[in-house]
Amino acid sequence: MQGIRQIASLEVSVDCVVFGFDENRLKLLLIEQRQAEDGNIPLEQLQAALPGDLVLEDESLDECAARVLKELTNLEGIYLKQFHAFGDPGRVRDLKDQDWLRTFRAAPEKRVITIAYYSLVKMEDYHPQPSSFAGKAFWVNADDVPSLAFDHNHIVQTALDILREEVKTQHIGFELLPDKFTLTQLQQLYEIILDRKLDKRNFRKNVKKIDQLIPLDEKQQGVLHKPAQLYKFEKGDMEE
Repeated sequence: MQGIRQIASLEVSVDCVVFGFDENRLKLLLIEQRQAEDGNIPLEQLQAALPGDLVLEDESLDECAARVLKELTNLEGIYLKQFHAFGDPGRVRDLKDQDWLRTFRAAPEKRVITIAYYSLVKMEDYHPQPSSFAGKAFWVNADDVPSLAFDHNHIVQTALDILREEVKTQHIGFELLPDKFTLTQLQQLYEIILDRKLDKRNFRKNVKKIDQLIPLDEKQQGVLHKPAQLYKFEKGDMEE
């Protein structure tokens, strides 16, 4: 006869992988843990992490993700998509992570299952400002992410893998571009996300088939080379 299994005591959280693009590199938004009032964590041991928090009793997962970005980075009204759940029993139980959690959680030893979202932002429109338990918010290159708290490096890699698949089929890359952009900028974005070179002629032939890609009667200004035509993307016409 099997013994009675113990039901786990756990919390549910949301973590957000926020991507930006600066025309040269794909960027990732991180927060740094805030130093506790007692100063018991040396500055050199403060950890970087993804923006995240526990889900409140009266909010949905989507509402929690939106709140996390607003409270921790001052970002709101941006593209958010749930992409995976992470539930390894030991994902928050490393000693260094427990030291951090003790500074702001009543039960840091509890198991935490996190629901991950990725978000795409136009970096020119947003200037992250941390609050709550984040000491600062900052951008890093997505291909040079430092060692993060908990299992957040694994979460980032999973988000990158999914972004690379979905950018080819769902046109979500336009969320990272300025409102007006050139086809060269668009190709650079795809090459950086996919981490490979694309044939210019084939790329332009294929993207011009996208109904929501609208050519404008405008060209670049203030460039040393021959100004290129500008385009915009009418995402309002896309299907949900």
